[in-house]
Amino acid sequence: MTAQRSSAKRQPGRTLGRLPQWDLNDLYPGPDSAELKRDLAEAASAAQRFQAAHQGKLAGMAGVDLGAAVREYERIQELLGRVLSYASLRYADDQSDPENGRFFQNMQEKATDISTRLLFFTLELNRVDDKALAEKLRAPELAHYAPWLRDLRAFRPYQLSDELEKLLHEKAVAGRAAWTRLFDETNAALRFPVKGKHLTSAEALHLLSEPNGATRKAAAKSIGKVFGDNAPLFALVTNTLAKDKEIEDRWRGFKRPISARNLANYVEDEVVDALIAAVRGAYPTLAHRYYRLKAKWFGVKTLPYWDRNAPLPDQDNKLVPWPEAQRIVLGAYGAFSPTMADVGRRFFDNRWIDAPARPGKAPGAFAHPTVPSAHPYLLLNYLGRTRDVMTLAHELGHGVHQVLAGPRGALMSDTPLTLAETASVFGEMLTFQALLAGEKNAKRRKAMLAAKVEDMLNTVVRQIAFVEFERRVHDERHQGELTAERIAAIWLDVQKESLGPAIRFEDEYRWYWAYIPHFIHTPFYVYAYAFGDCLVNSLYAVYQGAAQGFAEKYLDMLRAGGTKRHKELLAPFGLDASDPKFWQKGLGVVAGFIDQLEAMG
Repeated sequence: MTAQRSSAKRQPGRTLGRLPQWDLNDLYPGPDSAELKRDLAEAASAAQRFQAAHQGKLAGMAGVDLGAAVREYERIQELLGRVLSYASLRYADDQSDPENGRFFQNMQEKATDISTRLLFFTLELNRVDDKALAEKLRAPELAHYAPWLRDLRAFRPYQLSDELEKLLHEKAVAGRAAWTRLFDETNAALRFPVKGKHLTSAEALHLLSEPNGATRKAAAKSIGKVFGDNAPLFALVTNTLAKDKEIEDRWRGFKRPISARNLANYVEDEVVDALIAAVRGAYPTLAHRYYRLKAKWFGVKTLPYWDRNAPLPDQDNKLVPWPEAQRIVLGAYGAFSPTMADVGRRFFDNRWIDAPARPGKAPGAFAHPTVPSAHPYLLLNYLGRTRDVMTLAHELGHGVHQVLAGPRGALMSDTPLTLAETASVFGEMLTFQALLAGEKNAKRRKAMLAAKVEDMLNTVVRQIAFVEFERRVHDERHQGELTAERIAAIWLDVQKESLGPAIRFEDEYRWYWAYIPHFIHTPFYVYAYAFGDCLVNSLYAVYQGAAQGFAEKYLDMLRAGGTKRHKELLAPFGLDASDPKFWQKGLGVVAGFIDQLEAMG
């Protein structure tokens, strides 16, 4: 089943308008196309030539020649990246189609075979002496890649022998990648019975923010039951991947399970520790306080967990049609920067977005950068709620960031996860502030502010609780395999600690850990959301008090891609994430919103 089929049968109704679907022809016309076969063949032959020309010779190469070699390495990586992006997006379009799964696996295996020939290059570069490399970097051809070399060499202390690195690289498709695919396909195949309908996980989870309390409860109970019924399989996947990570971390010399992620994000352990400590210390003044307030609005002492994201009793829950969502988000972007809106508009004009929710489609939302010679794609499951509009603003922020960073090239356009969330969360903040400024009705303003606080709590408090859950699971896994029941107990502990006594959990909620894909795909990813939210809160405060020129400095930060670390990127704004007070400033914005809600009664 292709991603370009007619959308007529898949629209949820006229109320949302015609939802866009992406056109993957910009990558390849099809999985059997001559263009895809040509790129695979070129990547294979180029990798073979590259290995023959350069293996064992890097230390003796002049800077100009080494720069040319890095440029060719980048070209081959872009070819492989284009193929894998196409396979990944087809798979996300319908994970229940076995042909999509087979194609995705085959492309991963072919890319792994080809890239094995290139593995020597980064390993050998890291063995070049610092003084010798400094001399080579005097050549402009190599100096262009200095940021990439800086980041590559950060991994030198954790690099294994060439043989072990090759083994780990080749086995990945039959190890971590295979277990991840099992998780994805199992999740995509699950159906959740709610009031006579059998829903996907995305559709069922969406019902937790429905106005009708009985619907929320029915969805919540069904989600818990279905994931509980499948908990042994999800526990096996979790245990296997945690053990896999523990083995590799031990061989590489990482001291803690989170350390490898921190290094990949180019952020110091102590900075992440300070973020986690600040958020956990703020649980009582943020989540505990807000949910106590929400329980009062609902006229109860404690809220059942399925009411955590419920709209307020008098909230306007009208659907937002897709054209209106586009107008809202692009309008907010344009008020900040016409350039930002112009880039964002390209996603709507050129079928770079896939919006409808449908069976088999990957749940949630993402922005896939693909490769610089193409363009990003956005995946949404748009169901017309205000939260879906904010998700559009979030993912479009990623997309704009990826477009602006694209000219840095395949090796330097990617941004560490901590900073990748900056543009997305900033896009959300712009959209929220625009909506709030345009709303004069007091009840609707209160509902909008409450919804924003809940989104921020989900981004900051909930994600740090997820990190704490991961930490405890990975730490205990060192001692032996965890039962599904033990994983569930850890999940309930961290949820109770983070959300507070005003939320009441029922038995089936203990299985909700099983649906979080980040635990499987990218362990310890989730603190990046809290990092980005706190950073954006501080950044937005600077913007509100800034003189002219903030927008251009902000766009320059996005254009930098992965060439600069967080200290360099934030310095023009007078911010420093290594300062413990930095996190308190960001959390203070959330607390200030809750103060406003308390004053409203």
